[in-house]
This record gives sequence, structure tokens and C-alpha cells, in this order.
Amino acid sequence: MHLPIGVLLVTMNVLLGSLLIFATFVTLCNGSCYVIRHKLAPGETIKECTDLKGNKHPLDSRWRTEDCELCACRDIEISCCSLVSTPVGYDRHNCQKIFNKETCKISVVEKKDPSRPCGVSGWIS
Repeated sequence: MHLPIGVLLVTMNVLLGSLLIFATFVTLCNGSCYVIRHKLAPGETIKECTDLKGNKHPLDSRWRTEDCELCACRDIEISCCSLVSTPVGYDRHNCQKIFNKETCKISVVEKKDPSRPCGVSGWIS
């Protein structure tokens, strides 16, 4: 049984559109996480993690760093992910990014009048 050409074209367009949307989301993933594996001997276990600054954290705990990362202490690793979303698709000529370290948020405002926000078409987490 053959389908009419119109149905085939609509189906192909829907599939291509779906693939385009999927590819866009994959592209926007910026991999803002990292892992630090513990150097353990076979059979060795840990009760705490030591972060990159030398601070100790209990096993299965989570903490926020001063660099706006959320970290977790696990039995085989420390994993950390950025809490900051980065704006994309804004007028870079007339607007600027301002980072608030206390809230871990970036706002985009006009260069001439920082009290006025600029439009942003997307954010990368």
C-alpha cells in the first residue's frame, strides 16, 4: 500500500523538525559538571571527601562552593555541577552580563542604563 505524497512530505517534515529540535538541545548542553574520583586501594572505603580546597565533607553530603557549584561526596567520587545559567541570544553590542555571586545568577542589562534588562532568547545550564 502506498501513501499519498502529501502525507509522506508532512511526515518527513515532522521528523526533520523533531531532529532539529533534538540537535539544538544536545548542542546547548555545555557539560558544566565534573567528577573527581577518589584514589582508593582495592577494598578501601571512605567516610569523608576532601574537596579541591582541602575542605572535608561527610560521605553522602552535598555543599555549595563559593564558585557557584553544587558538589556531592560519594563513595567513589566527588561530583560538582555549576549552578550558573549562561545567557545566549542577546544584543552583545548594547547589553552586558552582570554576575551576582551571592545568588549565582547572571542578569543581562543595557550598557547605557544598567537598570533596564535586555531580552535573552535562551539560557545554557
